[in-house]
Formats: sequence, C-alpha cells, structure tokens
Amino acid sequence: MNRLTHASSPYLRQHAGNPVDWYPWGPEAFARAKDEDRPLFVSIGYAACHWCHVMAHETFEDPGVADLLASTCIAVKVDREERPDVDALYMAAVQAMTGSGGWPMSVFCTPDGRPFFAGTYFPPSDRHGMPSFRRVVEAVVDAWTRRRSEIEAQASTLAEALQHQARAVDRLALVAPDGGTDWETLSAHALAELARRFDPVWGGFGPPPKFPRPALVELCLRPDVAGRDHGPTSPRSRAMATTTLDAMAAGGIYDHLEGGFARYSTDARWLVPHFEKMLPDQALLARCYLHAWQVTGSATYLQVVRETVDFVMASLSTPDGGFASSLDADAAGVEGGHVTWTPAEVRAALAAAGEHAGTAALAAATGTAAPVGAATGMLDPTRLAATVCEWWGVTEEGDIDGRSVLHRPPGAGLARVPEVEAARRALLAARRRRPQPARDDKVLTEWHAMFTAALAEAAWACDDERWARRAVEAAEHVLARNRRADGRWLRSADSGVLAFAADYAWVVECMTWLATMTGDERWTARAEETAGGMLDLFWDADHGGLFTTGRDAEPLVARMKDVVDGALPSANAAAANALVRLGALTGENRWTDAGTSIAEAVLPLALEQPLSVPDMVSALALVDHGAQVVVAGDRPDLLGALRRRWLPHVAVAWGAPGPGPLWKERALGTAYVCHGFVCEEPARDPATLDAQLEHLATGGRR
Repeated sequence: MNRLTHASSPYLRQHAGNPVDWYPWGPEAFARAKDEDRPLFVSIGYAACHWCHVMAHETFEDPGVADLLASTCIAVKVDREERPDVDALYMAAVQAMTGSGGWPMSVFCTPDGRPFFAGTYFPPSDRHGMPSFRRVVEAVVDAWTRRRSEIEAQASTLAEALQHQARAVDRLALVAPDGGTDWETLSAHALAELARRFDPVWGGFGPPPKFPRPALVELCLRPDVAGRDHGPTSPRSRAMATTTLDAMAAGGIYDHLEGGFARYSTDARWLVPHFEKMLPDQALLARCYLHAWQVTGSATYLQVVRETVDFVMASLSTPDGGFASSLDADAAGVEGGHVTWTPAEVRAALAAAGEHAGTAALAAATGTAAPVGAATGMLDPTRLAATVCEWWGVTEEGDIDGRSVLHRPPGAGLARVPEVEAARRALLAARRRRPQPARDDKVLTEWHAMFTAALAEAAWACDDERWARRAVEAAEHVLARNRRADGRWLRSADSGVLAFAADYAWVVECMTWLATMTGDERWTARAEETAGGMLDLFWDADHGGLFTTGRDAEPLVARMKDVVDGALPSANAAAANALVRLGALTGENRWTDAGTSIAEAVLPLALEQPLSVPDMVSALALVDHGAQVVVAGDRPDLLGALRRRWLPHVAVAWGAPGPGPLWKERALGTAYVCHGFVCEEPARDPATLDAQLEHLATGGRR
C-alpha cells in the first residue's frame, strides 16, 4: 500500500515509488507498531538534501531492503521542514548517541516513539568504517527480539535525557546575574570570541564546511558596535564582516548567473557548495547584504541584494503568490550538474547564442550593445568565451569532477562590463535548457514570512515599488492560505500540521515590517493578533519562553524549546525580536515584557556561549537600546533619511496617526525620535532628523 502518493510534502512524494512500505508520521503507524510489537524505523530528511537522495537510491529502492523492513519494522518517513518538532527531538537523540548529526536521519524507536538507536546516512554495503543499512536493521531486530529489556531501559534513559535537555534553559535562567548585563559587555564578549575564530583570508568563523551565519556578520556590522571603544576595534569588527561578505559574494556559493546562495560551502574558500538553494538562506542573506550596503554604501552588496531578491521572485514564486521552499542540489541525478561548466560548454553556449541572434548576434540577443570597434556589430563568441572563462574562473581542470563552479577572484567585485553581462544572459539561457533541479513547492509559514519580512525591509530601504507590491501580495497569500477559519496558523497550507512557535514569531516580524513599509496600521493589528495567539499557545507559564509546539499539539517524548541559534534563528530569538519591536510600535507593554522576558531567560547562556545564541544577543540589544521613530503623515524627504540607515534597534512608524502612545500629540509632517516614548525635539526637516539619527546609530541614549 502506497501511503505517500498524496502527501502534502514533495519530499514524501519523492519516496512514493519506493518498494518500502512507508507510513507518514501519524497515529496509524504508531498503532500498527504497537499492535504488532515492532520497532519504528523513522527516516527524516528534506527534498533538497543530496545525501537523502543518495540513500533513497542506494537503499530504499532496493527490494531486498524493503522486504527486510516490511518483515521487521514499521517504516515512517518524515519531512524535517514540515515537522521541525519531530526533527529536533530525534536530532537531539542522534547527537546524544553519536556526537554528531545530519540528514538523512535514521532513528529506531519503540512503538510509543522513544528512540533507542540512531544514526544518519548508512551505505548499502559496509565501507569506510560504516556498517551497511541492512546490517544495522538486522542488529536492531536481533536486539529487539533477544535483549528487549535492555532496549526498553535504553529508550527510557534516553527519553529522560531528552526531557532533561529540553529543560536546560529553564535551569540556566535560575542563575541569571542580578540586574542583568548591559549590551556593550555582552557584545564585546561575542566579538572577542568571533575574532578568535575568524578566517582572515577567506572570512567566516571556523573551519570548513562553512555555513553563512548572517547573525554573526551583522553583529560585526552593527552601528552601535562601531561607535564603541571596547573589545575588538570598530575597524576590526567591520573588516571581519566585509571580508566574509566579499568572499561569499565572490565564491561559488553565490550564483553568478541567476543570483541567490547555495546552502553552504564544502571548502574554506566558499568555492564549491552543496548546490541546494533554500528560501530562508535567501531571506537572511539578502537582509544581511542589505544592512551591509546601508552601513558601507558598497554597490556590490546592493547588487547581491537585488539579484538574490530577483532570483526568489523569478524561481521560487508559486503561481498563487507564495514562495516555495527550495531548489534541489541535484539535477538528473548529478549534484550541481545544472550549474557547473567546462570551457567547451561556455564556447558552445555563446556560439549558439550568436548564431540564434543573427546579424546582431549576442549583443542584440541579450539587449546589450556591441563593444566599440566590433566591425560587424557582432560579439565574437570565441573571444568572448575566453573573456568569460577568465572572468568566472572556468578552466579545463575544473573545481569538481572536471567541471568549474563560477566564481570571481577575491576583491575583484561583481559589477559586470556590458560584454560579460551579455554572456551572463546567454549562459543562463543555456543553463535553463539543461535538466533542472526539482523544486519543493510547499509554502512553509515560517520561511515564507521570513522572506516576506526581508523583502518588505528591502523594499523600504531601497524605495522599490515592485518589491513592495510583491511583499504585500505574499503577506496576503499566507494570511489567506496558511490559517484555519478559527485563526489557528498552520505550518503549511495543505499539510494540516499545526504551526510552531517559529511560524508565529516570523509572522509577527513580517507584519511589523509591512507596517513600516506601508505606513498602514492594519499590518500592526495583524501582528498583534498573531502575537496574542503565540503567547496563548506556546508560552511556558512556569519558566517563561516559548515551547516549540502549541498546547493543542500532539505530545511527543519531550516538549522542546528552540533556544540555540543554528542556520536559522531559534524560535525564541525570533519571537523576542518580533515582540519587542511590536511593543515599540504599539506602546503595548504586554509585547515588550514578553520579549524582554524571553531574552533575559537566555542571558546566562548568552554570557557563557554568546555565539550559540547570536540572534538572541541582537534581541538583548533591542531590549537595551530600543527606540522609536514616528513620522506623522507622509513626508518622503523625512522617510528618505530613515531609509538610508540601518538602525537595528529602532522601530519606525509613519502615516496617518493611529491609536496608542506612539501617536499621541503628533503634528502632521513631523518626525519624532523617541526612547521609551520620551522624545527628542520634533524634527521638521531632513537635516535635523539626520543629526538625531546619527546619535541613534551609535547606540546613543537620551
């Protein structure tokens, strides 16, 4: 019986044709495991995961493996993106048992879901010190049959350990320092640790594989850090940020033909990535490069923002207005085959473009004027191919399996001369004729809201009407599709899975940015409605902070709290930032107090290991330095002064005066810079406002 054919998750549907008798996560699988007294085999992955595909082809398409699983276990397939609660729980188990983790994740559990053996990828045969998957299953079944009491004891012990881990942040909160810690001390501690880990040649913090960590870069970029004398100097902090941003933008992790970033780099140079492109990475990196542009004025950073946003809008937009989750790392079974090049392929693509274009050749085909001195008005494909191969580092030797990943030399910049821009368009057109990677079309509330927030902020900063219209469309989409009639948010429109704390947190963040972008108070009201639901469903009344799952969700072995920041901000960090920002926009202490409580609960962890919670460190800065700027009415000149700056600790409201203390006694056509609703002198011209903002930009207080 094939139970995955009609699953909402594309990842599950990828496995619908396996001979394995898969169940989706749910009561049917647990009931059968209990009735037949069999262990559960839980396989967790995601659609864009290269090694998930490898294990699927090597192992789950093997009829012998399918027969073995069918006779011994109940096999359950889980999409980690759709069920982050299940993924987090079993990832903690894998890390506890093996010391590391990753995907695909392979977990064996008792019928009630308690894990007792776990790992990640298992090969089809014994190799490189790893046992084959078949041998693992046979050993697990033998232990289940012959040493059941040991299995039960191990499962109970591990379940207790997971529950203990889930409460770790609550125990830490009991040792918070009296009176808290100021942002300057905490940021100095974090920056000193970053300096110790910094790669001065290629940027980034730590050895390969290198993951972009926008929160770490933004910590180095913050204007309020730049104005302080403690810890690493301002030039050193900024250099760590710009070296990293420059190297990533030049490297193969960035798509030089279409824009957007791959998931991570396998090497120190950001050169050879794993080639999947994930929506949240685009959101966080576009935002990071936007802030870097606002701080430095670098045209390269603005180019990265524009190309990344345009990539998402062109290649990850769904027909009904949403944003899809990811593009696969593989195409036609080859990782990165759709985006890598040989010199011969470059020559062929440019020659084909020239032939297709006729007399105007490559120049007219791409809308680019032919270079001065071209006697026939044509671009010579042979000469252009040599230029292009040098420009993007395409060689006969290649970077991976004889193929080259397009990249730029460090420090060379991204601005393309017209000739190279013509070639870029021709190569992209040729690339699109190749077999294409699969797209995961599910619209996850968290990721969709995360990118929409980034798009709204970019539209605001760049005063881009096209982006602004798309951000509003995207927000209306998720409001219409990803909520039940009773207002309860869902993880995605078609899954029926209840939304998690991170989904709610990013919706609040998204709606507050739409309020800033549009000057329309309706978005603030939507943010408040969502924030109220978040606190009602996820708040821990005993210790504070947010549980991952709502009080109406199915119980798991442990009710986890997402506190440590990874590739994405933790749910609690996202919520703390969004709530404090919402409190600043509304003057409602309920939101400010809740956000502050979350941030302060994590303070002991931030003091001990600041780089494990960098997004929460930023939230603590918002708590410490939070300010508001109000522009009553529509004054484009005053708004322009605000758009130019990155003010990470400032909430901006403008437009027709609304309810609440933020708008009390505001004169139309005037700007007010406030700390805790105590304001500077009204600013009626851009010069006055700019002077007040300069004070704010360095963390100044009234």
